[in-house]
Amino acid sequence: MRFYLYFFILLCTVTIFSCKSDTTESTTASAPIDSVALKKKIAKIRKDIKADVKADLIEQIMQKKLAQGFNGNILVAQKDVVIYEKAFGFANFKDTIRNTLASKFQLASLSKTFTAVAVMKLTEQGKISLDLTVKDYFPDFPYQGVTVRSLLCHRSGLPFYQYTFDKVVREGKIYPTNQDMMQWFAKAQPVPPIFNQPDHFFSYNNTNFAILAAIVEKTSGQPFDIYMREHIFLPIGMKDTFIATTKNDSININRTYGYQFGQRLPKDYYDDITGDKGVYSTLHDLLRWYEALKNNLIITKESFKEMILPRSFEHPGLRNYGYGFRLWVNAKQQTDYVYHTGWWKGYNTIMFFDLREDFVIILLSNRYNRSVYNIKELVDIMHGGKQSSVEENILDE
Repeated sequence: MRFYLYFFILLCTVTIFSCKSDTTESTTASAPIDSVALKKKIAKIRKDIKADVKADLIEQIMQKKLAQGFNGNILVAQKDVVIYEKAFGFANFKDTIRNTLASKFQLASLSKTFTAVAVMKLTEQGKISLDLTVKDYFPDFPYQGVTVRSLLCHRSGLPFYQYTFDKVVREGKIYPTNQDMMQWFAKAQPVPPIFNQPDHFFSYNNTNFAILAAIVEKTSGQPFDIYMREHIFLPIGMKDTFIATTKNDSININRTYGYQFGQRLPKDYYDDITGDKGVYSTLHDLLRWYEALKNNLIITKESFKEMILPRSFEHPGLRNYGYGFRLWVNAKQQTDYVYHTGWWKGYNTIMFFDLREDFVIILLSNRYNRSVYNIKELVDIMHGGKQSSVEENILDE
């Protein structure tokens, strides 16, 4: 039944977005969905993709991950059909509250994909230009030549905010926001040194996406959490997704907590800086995210194509980065797989997808465990047993 419900929800979502420009026409042209025909269609898809065989093989992989300490949720889907979904372990160990399919997890750096899409949406609306610099939006920013584009693909050369201001934050027990961070950069004396000139080479850095979130706030006129909720999450049905700084109490319903070394980790001083992290979401909302990206429900096909284009070639290999997405590329440096990992305060996450064969793999863990990133066997299962180029551990240090 859940496969039918998911397919029905997806069909309704796509229909709403595709027809939103002409409400009258869509109302008169709509016809009742033939549930029998839909069930037959889903059954055919499941047979064609060998869903039951894949589900059995995935279960075997997950049993191995459990033996390695995995605690969290997994969902694997292909061609609009959920093949495998399951919740393991506890959301709250102290109170023995178990994870469910509705559990909300801190996505850590997987959150960057949302920030990047927000920037591209505002770019389409003419509110942001990828070729303008941070100083164009924040005139007191002390560094020259750092474009929005260089932030999106981690080529800014900027210092790491969490190390640059760590002494101030921890000694003062301060929980800074993105705007606080921008003020600190503007007022810091001496100016923290850069690592390299902008666009010189790729260097993954949370500062880039924390600044992007500040730019989203500046150009939209809304706090980042509200902008994301109103313009990204809710329009595609992600009703169970929030930014960590939200004042909406619904974030606490089915919320998980992060654990490491057997201990629940407290709120971190940097938790209120978002954009580089900070999204809480569920398996099914992330499936909606994949469908929205695939079907161009938030940004145009052209914009998404730009986002998953490799941008850095100083060190040729299988790994690259676009705008907010990690990329697994082939020998011709063309994108084969799109993904992002996350790692923050006990949470380990990954969302990995193949647009060619239309499958997505989502693992969310709230107890530190690096087996989350060992997905080669899962990818090979989705390819029908064929060996992929994906390495055993996909985590980029």
